[in-house]
Amino acid sequence: MKPRILQVRTQILKKNDELARAMREAFVAAGVYVVNLVSSPGTGKTRLLQTTLRRLRSRGYDVAAIVGDLETDNDARRLAESGAPVRQIQTHGCCHLEADMVRDHLAGWDWEALDFLFVENIGNLVCPASWDLGESLRIALLSVTEGEDKPLKYPGLFNTADAAILTKLDLAEPCEFDRVAARANIDSVRPGMPVLETSAKTGEGVEEWIEFLCGRRDQFVRSLKKSAPSC
Repeated sequence: MKPRILQVRTQILKKNDELARAMREAFVAAGVYVVNLVSSPGTGKTRLLQTTLRRLRSRGYDVAAIVGDLETDNDARRLAESGAPVRQIQTHGCCHLEADMVRDHLAGWDWEALDFLFVENIGNLVCPASWDLGESLRIALLSVTEGEDKPLKYPGLFNTADAAILTKLDLAEPCEFDRVAARANIDSVRPGMPVLETSAKTGEGVEEWIEFLCGRRDQFVRSLKKSAPSC
């Protein structure tokens, strides 16, 4: 049965990748920069994203978010406090978001007018790494409460990420978190990957994160202008 299971899984992933590719082309054509946030449960994704949405809106960006959970709309209601449009995906047991879930929840939404679309993935360090959602940027988040060796235990996620964020820095000292070791572990899995350090509670590192996002989007926009056909 194992070869059959592998074959079915490969077919499902292929279908997802084809849809994600089409979605990415649509996002790029509309100039929408899509960011996929992936981590284990409890890393502070929602709080950091709530702060991110507020700060980007204060800079004049049009932003929105899609958030995935197995059940409840708790995170969507928290994110909506930022003033940004938010939609909740309840997967009812599925441990990751898939491209068709994101596509379906964009229906009837003026997403083409956005500057940023954030996807807060379901808390899971394994499955989301395999599922492309058509994003331009994938961020792996690691909380100081989780320990420094998470990148070594779950290299798949960090290998597919474009950048990493250390969260909850306000708890680093009581948790005896070793930032140097954590960064070294990330670098051993994905050499040269950008690593940011933040605390949504105190604001430490948040502005650097916002600057990083804006810089990446600026690069994205410049690449669109270069690829645009000339008259």
